[in-house]
Amino acid sequence: MMLKYPGFLFLFLLFIPLVVWYLWKWKNSSPSMGMSTISAFRGVKTSWKVWLMHFCFALELLAIGGIIIALCRPQTHDSMSTSRVEGTDIVLALDVSSSMLATDLQPTRFDAAKEVAQKFVGQRTNDNIGLVVFSGESLSLMPLTNDRAAITNAISGIKSGMLNDGTAIGDGLTSAINRLISGKAKSKSVILLTDGTNNAGDVAPSTAAQIAKQKGIKIYTIGVGTNGSISITDPYGFSTTTMETKIDETTLKSLAKSTNGKYFRATDSRMLRDIFDEIDKLEKTTLDVNNYTQTEENFMPWILLSICALSLYLLIRYTLLRRIP
Repeated sequence: MMLKYPGFLFLFLLFIPLVVWYLWKWKNSSPSMGMSTISAFRGVKTSWKVWLMHFCFALELLAIGGIIIALCRPQTHDSMSTSRVEGTDIVLALDVSSSMLATDLQPTRFDAAKEVAQKFVGQRTNDNIGLVVFSGESLSLMPLTNDRAAITNAISGIKSGMLNDGTAIGDGLTSAINRLISGKAKSKSVILLTDGTNNAGDVAPSTAAQIAKQKGIKIYTIGVGTNGSISITDPYGFSTTTMETKIDETTLKSLAKSTNGKYFRATDSRMLRDIFDEIDKLEKTTLDVNNYTQTEENFMPWILLSICALSLYLLIRYTLLRRIP
């Protein structure tokens, strides 16, 4: 702890005249009477009220001292330190198309994906994580950040239908790659989760994979759900429709293989959780993390000390030491 204005400590010099004045006042305020002998008063102890009066003076000094230290503005200074930790850069690319509302994963594919993604983010303590969503188009929601709370909140806020419907896997990958290019970690990965086949967007998945390979970015692909006829309930629960879905496993496997990643298939919620647990064992690299400590003011405890000392003084002064004219 440091003092912002240490010069105020010189105010403690005022204690010298205060103590001298108190001793002088105490000596001259007591009545005296000349006697030939004091043998009759031997063994008489000093009254507890005398000691209580001295204690009250100490409380006054304590109250003044607390105010002086508060004026000095004690602070915990800002500090910057650098530590080396194991981490990697990861971008989550999540499919938010309408087919993700299917209920073959409970409660829906979409909700199950969000749940395991949030858990995954919570486990990656030292990683920089970004977030991309895609359906008929792609949207980058969060840049690479170590703020796990921000990423978790962003995932929680994702809604199905927030983009034009469709499955633009290539566009989603491209957005994720653009986020990773700015990262400083040696290990960079995209975790792409989808339940369909690329049928929209401007960039072919194979083209995005070639770019990722050139940049040294691994792609981990996850095919979610079962193939065939599925029931989809709209987000408000008013209507249910049936549609055919088919996961393009060939493309997803190719994306993963060409970038030294891995393809996973999740047909239920438990499998999806297990997949993210396995991906949690991704290769890591050493990162330099700057730790910043903010300045904190620590004068309030001294103010409270002064108030308590003054309150105790007044309580004793006007109760136990009260003077009746």
